[in-house]
Amino acid sequence: MRTLSELQERLSRPRPELVDDLRRLDGDIAIIGAGGKLGPSLARLAVRAIEEAGTGAEVIAISRYGTPKARAEIEATGARVVAADVSDEKSLDSLPDAANVVYLVGAKFGSQGQEATTWATNAYLPGRIAQRYAGSRIAALSTGNVYPLLPVGGGGATEENEPGPVGEYAMSCLGRERVLSHFAATTNTPTAMIRLNYAVEMRYGVLVDLAREIVAGNPIDVTMGFANVVWQGYANEVTLRALLHADVPPFVLNLTGPETISIRQIASQLADRLGRQVEFAGGEAPTALLSNASKCHGLFGYPDIALDELVRLTAAWVDSGGEFHGKPTKFQRRDGKF
Repeated sequence: MRTLSELQERLSRPRPELVDDLRRLDGDIAIIGAGGKLGPSLARLAVRAIEEAGTGAEVIAISRYGTPKARAEIEATGARVVAADVSDEKSLDSLPDAANVVYLVGAKFGSQGQEATTWATNAYLPGRIAQRYAGSRIAALSTGNVYPLLPVGGGGATEENEPGPVGEYAMSCLGRERVLSHFAATTNTPTAMIRLNYAVEMRYGVLVDLAREIVAGNPIDVTMGFANVVWQGYANEVTLRALLHADVPPFVLNLTGPETISIRQIASQLADRLGRQVEFAGGEAPTALLSNASKCHGLFGYPDIALDELVRLTAAWVDSGGEFHGKPTKFQRRDGKF
């Protein structure tokens, strides 16, 4: 993956298991929030998988599309483009019907100091979407941030762990889940809630954050010394396949890779591949934000790009001056302030 087109092709290459599942899925798929960093690759994957499945279903990509570039990127996926601000009641009411909804809208970056807006986006708006698409299958992106920081050696939180969100962003994400659970029960709307952390591809993610800091000569803070990462293409696949598991009460799924990665070790590997020196600051805390995705891997298999390959691809991309989304994950934060 040396070019953007090669990256986009790999992100959207459907595995046979996804094609088989979408062949069993009735109706069109609406992707709400398709203009964000995850939406274009997910839309392209859905279009390609449906073409291989031969069902004739339509992928509807819904977003505000604030720039011509954002709209052009979605149009290139082959999805039907619908420009709409879903926070506006008239726009919400006018959205096309769909039997299946993938809900990607969320606020994280800049949420510190914008708490009211964050809650409105992450907790109020999902309820309005659930009312608009009552009775449809909904797969909604959530986050592993709903869990507390846990001991590093414990293997991470499973879906049975009690939530313990740290900070208002994480609290608002738990609010999203509670609101969706309410409407799933009251409107009999099958729902899947996907607790994702942290998706990576060559333009975005924990590995990119580390590699760019190394290239800039900045020390790597290892206080949040451990994390989970997962290939974005696999995350897209699982999110689509989760539609078939949507249920009342909601189906809850941790989505991440199988490893607990050491930030110190991964940064050292990236530095070696980049031909750079790396310095570290702080010391590893005994707790971290970690998820156990055994349930996900049992249902959907393992990611199709392993961690070592992700490290190699990220280093090559950064070293060659590839483009980036420009949205650091801020995975280092332990106070929940993003």
